[in-house]
Amino acid sequence: MKLKALREEVWEANLELVRRGLCLYTFGNASGIARDEGLVVIKPSGVPYESMKPEHLVIVDLAGRGVEGELRPSSDVATHLILYQAFAQIGGVAHTHSQAATAWAQAKTEIPCYGTTHADYFRGPVPVTQELTSAEVENDYEVNTGHAIVRRFKGLDPLEAPAVLVASHAPFCWGATPADAAHTAVIVEELAALALRTRAVNPNIVEIPRYLHDKHFLRKHGAKAYYGQKKIQ
Repeated sequence: MKLKALREEVWEANLELVRRGLCLYTFGNASGIARDEGLVVIKPSGVPYESMKPEHLVIVDLAGRGVEGELRPSSDVATHLILYQAFAQIGGVAHTHSQAATAWAQAKTEIPCYGTTHADYFRGPVPVTQELTSAEVENDYEVNTGHAIVRRFKGLDPLEAPAVLVASHAPFCWGATPADAAHTAVIVEELAALALRTRAVNPNIVEIPRYLHDKHFLRKHGAKAYYGQKKIQ
């Protein structure tokens, strides 16, 4: 992928987070990767969204070394890089501090699947990491955040659970493209809010049956998916 086009995609993904009310002020960030070049485009640190232009985005290699851009990359860049290295199928990452999803992260609790809206997007709960140790926070905090996510996904398919709640922190989401990652962030916030309201209505609610959960997920994402229209070749 040409880097100019990727810059535009990542810029648009960042703006989508703001349009959907997922980011306040300079909170959050989105990135995208050009796999062939081994380069990542990411939001600059602390730059307000309303003044950010595509040319302000920063390009780094997978070791975090700056390649293009005069501004510093997001402080979360190391976490993004760990995810790109661990999950070869993804092409975009989005991180927000959206209210409902962050509430679940602060509670250190995964988001359960109480209904088919959730099952359409996640083949299981939205997982939560273990809390980082004092040493992990003091040394290479953002790197260790990435490692905590990767540890949580041992035995999980990152395409079947395209987001995670970092304990005491907030959600990280991903997808095939930067736009897909932003879309996942929107969905995670909706699922988080729905789960909170469902528990408020019925504190004794349990997750939906596995057969219903799998049906909704697989009809949209499985090998024999039939949701939506066929892609035009």
